[in-house]
Amino acid sequence: MQPKAKVTKERQTSNKTSVKKVNMTNFSIETAQNVSITQQVAKVSTRITAFLIDKLINIGYILIVYLILSSMDMLDYEELWIMFTLLGLPLFFYSLYFEMLMNGQTPGKYLTKIRVTNIDGSKPTFGGYIIRWITRLIEINLASGSLALLAILLNGKGQRLGDLAAGTTVISEVPLMHLSDTILKDIAQNYLPTYPQVTMLSDHDIQTIKEIFTDAKKRRKHPVIIKLDEKIKKMTGIKSNEKPLVFIETILKDYNYYTQQM
Repeated sequence: MQPKAKVTKERQTSNKTSVKKVNMTNFSIETAQNVSITQQVAKVSTRITAFLIDKLINIGYILIVYLILSSMDMLDYEELWIMFTLLGLPLFFYSLYFEMLMNGQTPGKYLTKIRVTNIDGSKPTFGGYIIRWITRLIEINLASGSLALLAILLNGKGQRLGDLAAGTTVISEVPLMHLSDTILKDIAQNYLPTYPQVTMLSDHDIQTIKEIFTDAKKRRKHPVIIKLDEKIKKMTGIKSNEKPLVFIETILKDYNYYTQQM
């Protein structure tokens, strides 16, 4: 059997997109082409954090403008409202400008790794951004965010009223997949492999081995680990005196070492 040229990191998630479910973590939608797309809804706490970061940026902007005007002796009462009206426009259009410029993100959203998208995962239109921005003035600015928070909690797809009107949502870009969920195993940079025969195994073989091994260790099923040890040796022709627990750990690490070198 030929060695695999690449480790498939998202094998575990391939079947999830076919499952339709709605909860406060993620939701699945079906496209016109019968393709199911799963979106990871941004957490309310993350959205609030992004909002606060943007507010701090706004406050910083106001302070900088004030210091500049003060140093230029332009804080005369008659000129003050004109200057603040002109310089305050960036604040008024802050969310609209950045979301359009940064593909659905403000600086706060960028730092918290969340993004505005259409409900099907595509990029919102100009009209969609406009609708979100206009309704934001009511939901967040006038209602102090209470309307937006209530809508998000009740909706289940991360949508405030503006999102419902625009057909958008806010999703998290933090990967759901962790290293422990894949065939990958953390190995040291200076790691030296023991069994080159592991390249005879496939990604599917290693994934199966890892799942069985992890479950057996968790449930303390030593007979299962012994049988797995025997099966691996039979498949690869490896002869080893290592204890089954150590041997299987080494097999997983060796496979990852060789596949990462290809």
